[in-house]
Amino acid sequence: MTARPLLIRLYLRLSRIAPPLWRLVLDRRVRAGKEDPARLTEKWGQPAGPRPEGELIWLHGVSVGESVALLTLLERLSAARPQTHFLLTTITRASADALAGRKLPARVIHHYAPIDCPDPVTRFLDHWRPDLFVLSEMDLWPRLLAETHARNIPMLMLNAHVTPRRHRRRRRVPKANGWLMNLFAEIHVQDAHSRKLFLDLGAPAAKMQVTGLLKAASSPPPDHPEARAALQAQIKDRPLWLAASTRQIEEAQIMQAQSHALRQCPDMLMIIAPRQMKDADKTEADARAVFAPHQIARRSRKDPITPDTCVYIADSLGEMGLWYRLAPVAYPGQSIPLEGKLMGGKNPFEALALGVLVVHGPQTANFREAYSMLRDHGAALEVMDAQELGMAVVQAQDAAFRAPYLQAASTVLERTMAPLEAALAAVTRALPPVAPDSTRTEP
Repeated sequence: MTARPLLIRLYLRLSRIAPPLWRLVLDRRVRAGKEDPARLTEKWGQPAGPRPEGELIWLHGVSVGESVALLTLLERLSAARPQTHFLLTTITRASADALAGRKLPARVIHHYAPIDCPDPVTRFLDHWRPDLFVLSEMDLWPRLLAETHARNIPMLMLNAHVTPRRHRRRRRVPKANGWLMNLFAEIHVQDAHSRKLFLDLGAPAAKMQVTGLLKAASSPPPDHPEARAALQAQIKDRPLWLAASTRQIEEAQIMQAQSHALRQCPDMLMIIAPRQMKDADKTEADARAVFAPHQIARRSRKDPITPDTCVYIADSLGEMGLWYRLAPVAYPGQSIPLEGKLMGGKNPFEALALGVLVVHGPQTANFREAYSMLRDHGAALEVMDAQELGMAVVQAQDAAFRAPYLQAASTVLERTMAPLEAALAAVTRALPPVAPDSTRTEP
């Protein structure tokens, strides 16, 4: 291992005196509702429970998307290693809330990751003593990574991807980035473009391999049959589309898309599921700028969907599987151009896995390879602006219109298991073989 770059040495020294600053930040986040005060001790490295005996694999994802992408991998690992326990760490409260709404695979413990200071990191690692660390995407906390590596814990980076903004910021310090990424035994990047960007950031070429998008191989979000039946009884046979994981800055144009759709299809209902629940009041304000109050309903208020409702704000956590199962067509969010803003797109595979036609804009850099594959196979419908989005969701109410897109999507989905198989193989290489008597099924 090469010597620590100057920037890494400075960071590690500063992390020793950073706890008071972290305390101020966390206290402010608690007051803002962004942290769970009942679980704040976990971020200070205090364990929430005992460490299970035997092998323990630690997996980390920053927030909702990264942690959910790991669930299918956890399901496969749990089946393949029936005596192994799994620690899934995240950082955001939204991720904990989302995971609480899903059934975690067998023997999985969710825990918050420690803040990047010496005592919390030491307490965390002393208690959990993981046999392997798996990082989803690119969350590089220097002290946590350095201390993990110093304990000879094998480290894997999966589903690695860097946004243009993060690339611009991190490319200024390639030595520090390169040193951190060289701590990993393997780095699985999503596509050839990501590999090029990682090389620019100083990543070791010999440790990188292009394996594809792990999220594409993820199981779809869970269903809520009773809630879905109740909503379907209110919606009846109305035409319907979903705007999912939208950012507040784009929601005014989403409302315009619905307005365009209503001109062609006066009975059209739009469900909009904002990415951030805290922005739902602003979502409603954008809706009220276009529609009358009686035309808007909200999940959090338990408003019913009436014949007058044309915008239903799905401001709830853990119910994306419900919305995708109600709608025949969806805009996954964040890909239609906005003046002065560069959008990056959202994961299309949750919708595709549930037989939903995906409509998207041209700005899909965050999922470049995924959308390129969909374009090549004619598996999704691309639009350029809000007016075209409104026209597309009306066309997509026709099952015959959707059919060729969905058939092409099924072909694409059949080819998306490679990243999952590559991840499983990497874990197998990093750990001792499963003992013959441990392959029995749990009672």
